[in-house]
Amino acid sequence: MLSCHRLILASLQLCLLLVVVSFTDSRSLKCSPGKVCPDRPPVVLIPGDLGNQLEAKLDKPSVVHFICYKKTKDYFTLWLNLELLMPVVIDCWIDNMRLLYNRTTHLTKAPPGVDVRVPGFGQTNSLEYLDPSKRCVGRYFFTIVQELVNWGYTRDDDVRGAPYDWRKAPNENKEYFLHLQQMIEEMANKAGGPVVLIAHSMGNMYMLYFLNRQPQAWKDRYIKAFVSLGPPWAGVAKTLKVMATGDIDCVPLISPLKIRTQQRTAVSTAWLFPYAHTWPKDMVLVSTSNTSYTVQDYQRFFKDIDYEDGWAMRQDTETLVNALRPPGVPVYCLYGSGIPTPQGYNYTNFSDTDPTVINGDGDGTVNLLSATLCKRWVGQQKQPVHMIELPGNEHLAMLLNATTVEHIKKVLFPP
Repeated sequence: MLSCHRLILASLQLCLLLVVVSFTDSRSLKCSPGKVCPDRPPVVLIPGDLGNQLEAKLDKPSVVHFICYKKTKDYFTLWLNLELLMPVVIDCWIDNMRLLYNRTTHLTKAPPGVDVRVPGFGQTNSLEYLDPSKRCVGRYFFTIVQELVNWGYTRDDDVRGAPYDWRKAPNENKEYFLHLQQMIEEMANKAGGPVVLIAHSMGNMYMLYFLNRQPQAWKDRYIKAFVSLGPPWAGVAKTLKVMATGDIDCVPLISPLKIRTQQRTAVSTAWLFPYAHTWPKDMVLVSTSNTSYTVQDYQRFFKDIDYEDGWAMRQDTETLVNALRPPGVPVYCLYGSGIPTPQGYNYTNFSDTDPTVINGDGDGTVNLLSATLCKRWVGQQKQPVHMIELPGNEHLAMLLNATTVEHIKKVLFPP
């Protein structure tokens, strides 16, 4: 799960780094740019939470402010559009981004008159830059894609993106998985060999869900490896703060309770709550002056924050990858460590939007005990599982890191 603040900060840091750093020397590669290379496996990139663009088209019966658009002729960028995150204007954005949950159907939908779509499936542009203007702020998968191009890959051909509506959990994105399967098969058949999946953050949970539902024969034929970057296998503690009081790191002039109106409607937030199969049952995740909450207290937590739809969302999604069944493909699990990472919050009460943060180890976003669960699969599947620790690597910055790029290179072009 990405934070807007971390996303923008890391992007700015990368802008400076790219001026002086060249990650790889393409002369050392087996596959030179412009040459046919049958040994070069195709690559599919899967983003995490907030990790690809979203677009919207409006024909609304009403608006929350007179400054908000009620009707638009064409689709416009909903995420990432920094102009929509300004004071007052953000009310329009929140109203368009929020989801409405139906406890009968257990599904979400957009507000009346709001049509949200995911642009660029099969292409890399919507996850290379979250801001379509391609400003340095909002740069996401660009560095990895550009390195792949330097190694001889071609955008939208043998390296492609698989963006999705990250507000939702996999159970509401069934059509996405059908398109993903078709794209993988098409790419593998064209290349004459299996595909390498490279996922970041929540995208790893999406891929585990997907792989667990494929026959082993299909995986043996079409998947060469699964490169997992910053995986939140057992959930992330910071999601409880998002649900309780909101996260305003990216829009400091906005009330956290205001932005929470949209944030807590994303089903993926409840899906990424810490899981009891890994988190200590007595570890306090949230406390107030008169109570505390562990992984066993979610129903009470949602009731106390006055958002009982969240408990229904959690029940809908908790078992999607709850057992953490091994994916049945070679895994390269890269995770950051050594960075203070929230593992608990101490509130005076839930009107207090600035709790005391209790930190543990991790990458600043994903807790270490969650990111390292790949090791459970060692011995549970015949395919190898490689654990690769990246000390000092922040959750988003690992996408921009030379060490990460070198590990990807070794997977694609083994010695």
